[in-house]
Amino acid sequence: MFEIKRYRGDAVGRSSGSAAGGFAWAVATAEEPFPDMYTQTQAALAKIDRILTGLATDKTRLLNATVYIDTMAEKPEMDRAWCEWIGVDPAHWPQRACVEAQLFDFHRVEIVVIAVAPQE
Repeated sequence: MFEIKRYRGDAVGRSSGSAAGGFAWAVATAEEPFPDMYTQTQAALAKIDRILTGLATDKTRLLNATVYIDTMAEKPEMDRAWCEWIGVDPAHWPQRACVEAQLFDFHRVEIVVIAVAPQE
């Protein structure tokens, strides 16, 4: 049986991240109603960094990412923030999908990732 490590989020009933069996999962949205997709994506990615660090891994260990955005018309701005964050080394690029979805409240982007993490 694997021990499960959890990274506490702000919402009741769910964690922002968890790790078990050599993998870590994280989810993030911007914490403030930034007015544009680019800034919201930057904020969500910074939060992903904090969660992954709390789970003893980082973005260079990502395997998969799913990005939910409220409109595909703004995908280029999300991509700009993503590419600045993920870097230029293809060895660190995860498989990624982008999905248009209706998001809650002021959120324009929500990011879910899976990374390799040390086993406890």
